[in-house]
Order: sequence, then C-alpha cells, then structure tokens
Amino acid sequence: MRLSASFGTRDHRDQPPARKGIHPGLFYGMFALLLASNAATVTAFLMAPDIARLMSGQNDLIVAAYEDRLSQMRVEIDRLHSRSYAQAGDINLQLHELTQQQEVLLEQHQLVRALVDKADQLGIAAAEMSLSEPTELAVITTPSGNPDVAATAEVVSIMMAETQQAMTGIAVAANTRTAGIVSELGRLGIQLDLPQDGLTGMGGPLIEASGADGSPMIDDANAVMEALLRYKAARAGISATPVHMPISGNFRQSSTYGNRKDPFTGGRAFHSGLDFAAATGTVVYSAGDGVVSFSGEKSGYGKVVEVRHPNGLLTRYAHLSAQLAREGQKVTTGTPIAKVGSTGRSTGPHLHFEVRKGDQALDPKPFLDAGKRLGAMLG
Repeated sequence: MRLSASFGTRDHRDQPPARKGIHPGLFYGMFALLLASNAATVTAFLMAPDIARLMSGQNDLIVAAYEDRLSQMRVEIDRLHSRSYAQAGDINLQLHELTQQQEVLLEQHQLVRALVDKADQLGIAAAEMSLSEPTELAVITTPSGNPDVAATAEVVSIMMAETQQAMTGIAVAANTRTAGIVSELGRLGIQLDLPQDGLTGMGGPLIEASGADGSPMIDDANAVMEALLRYKAARAGISATPVHMPISGNFRQSSTYGNRKDPFTGGRAFHSGLDFAAATGTVVYSAGDGVVSFSGEKSGYGKVVEVRHPNGLLTRYAHLSAQLAREGQKVTTGTPIAKVGSTGRSTGPHLHFEVRKGDQALDPKPFLDAGKRLGAMLG
C-alpha cells in the first residue's frame, strides 16, 4: 500500500523553479528612448549647413563656383604663357638690335682705324689711341644659359665709347697742335692759309624727311678729318718756313744778327745774319721747303745759294766752299745744298745764314727758336 501511494503523488520539492521575463514597462521605455535617439540623429543630419545646401539643390552654385575658379586659373596660365612668349620675343628683338649695333660698331671702328692711320702719317702718335680689332659679338649668357641682353649691350656700349674716345683724342691732338703752329708762325709774321673749319654752304628743295637720320658717328668722323686736314696744312706751313737749323754736327754760333764790331775794320757795322763756325766741307742744309732761286757768287758773300720759300721768304747761305744745288731745283727741309767754306769777305770757314723778306734782312734767331719749340711740341 505504501508503494502505490508513492507512485500516485509527487513531492513538491521535485518540481522545477518558475522563469522570470522583462518587465513590459521597462521594454517599452527602452524602445521609446531608442526611437527618440534616431529621430535626433536624423534631424541633426538634415540641419547641417553644407549637407542642407546639397540636399536643398544649392550644390549647383558650389559646382559653378569651382568652375569659375578653374576658368580663372586657365586665364592666368594663358597669361603666363603669353608673357613668356612676349619675353622671348623681346629677347630676340633686343638681340637683333645688338647685332645692328655691332654692325655700326664695326663701321665706326673702320672709320677710326682710317683716322688713326692718317694721324700716324701726320706725326700724331697713335700709340695712345691704339684700337684692338673687334671680333664677332659674343652674347653673354646667364648661369641658366639664357641670353643676358643687358650685359651684352653694356659691352657693345663700352666698345663704341672707346672708338668715340679715340676719335675725340685724335681731334683734340690735331687741334692743339694746329693752334700751337699758328701761334708760333704768327709771331714770325706768317699767316697760314688753313682750310675752313666746316663749310656752311647748303641748299636744295624742301622734301619731307624719310628713313633714319644720319649717324652722329659720321659727323664726328668728318669733324676729325677736318681737324687732321687743318693740321696737315699747318705742318705744311712749318715746312715752308725756314725754322730748321741749316747745319749740324760740330759747329758754334760765332756771330749774331744786328750791329757788331766789324772783324776787318774794328768799327760798328750791321751784320745781316747769323754766323756758324764749322770745318770746311761741313754740309749745309736747306732750312725749309722751296726752290733754289740763285746758285753762284755775290760780292762780299763769296759763293752763295739762295732758296725761295712758298710764303715769300728767302734764305741765303754764303761763304761756301761748294754749291750742291742748282738754280731752279726744288728742295725740302734738310736737303743738302752746299758745303761750308770761307769765300768772300770772311776771316775763316763758317756759314753765313740769312732770312730775308723782300729787300729786308730779318733776324734768323726767332725763326730757329720757333723751330726748336715746334720740334719739341710735335715730338
């Protein structure tokens, strides 16, 4: 009986414990909180400025602004390219101008070289105005290899200035020497007939100007040439004037011009020239350019040679032992014309030298002194 009872009923200690679930109020509260959080996130997203503009259709304005900026950048790039091309064009133009300047420089150098040679022929030392031969212009480049137009132009300018300075030096030297010659000969009463310094005669119909004006370089070269021509004429005036010593070597001046004690009478007498005591046979030279107008004997003078000079002066060489020049012969300064002797009224071998203008005897000393000064000035 006890066994049957145990199978028919269960003890309450053998039943499993009851399960506990989420409280409904708590569940709905958490759901409401999650929903509110999502709504706030969506609202913040929609209210953001940039996103709001995109979402509201204003993205077209932003794209347009970027396109405008790109267009501006393209314009700037084109402008830089244009400026680069323009600079390249300017460099080419400047190089072309430099080439033209070099051609002018070469022409100027040729003119100056001709003037320097002419000056050298006239005795103006060209050493002070020596010119180096110009070579083909070398364009100076920058460290990056681009042409340095400014530096190249400066080199050309310096070379042109040097040739201009050479021309100026020639003109100054020629004019200075011409003035000195005119002054010295003027003291002797000799007026030189020099070429006019720039003739002014001009004319022609009035025609509208065309093309480029003449180069100032040509005018400067013409001015230098005029100065050289005047100097050449002045030098010819020296050669035509008896200002050179008629004797050289071992000699001494034994008598002056003017009143003196006569060597034969002992009384006062006028001496019409200078006496140069020298050994018999010493060569006598013409004191200037001219033509032998007399070669023979004259009373009191013994054997005589006379030379007529282009300026009208006459020189007389007396007491000679021999005549070397014949009448009518053209002679130049330094031409041997006779030999020292003691013919005529003479106490011993010497040269009697006279300078005459017409029938009047002039003191030869100022002429010979002027010749010494001119010789020193002309080198």
